[in-house]
Amino acid sequence: MVAPKHEKEQKTGQRIALAIAVVALIWVGATFAGEKLGWSNRTMALFDLIALAGFGWALWMTYGIWRARQNDKG
Repeated sequence: MVAPKHEKEQKTGQRIALAIAVVALIWVGATFAGEKLGWSNRTMALFDLIALAGFGWALWMTYGIWRARQNDKG
């Protein structure tokens, strides 16, 4: 059983994992659609930047969980 103080971190971790999966699926889908529909390079780059922002946010949130666990140790 998970300790009550780590339940919040666990839930946050699950949400981050879900967000990474959703961002990746949307990115792959947009890339596929862009190739099939002939979108311009600017439009494709926009989706790349949106995906990069999503992955960056997930990395930042993961770092926050790691920091919280480091603070709990000491």
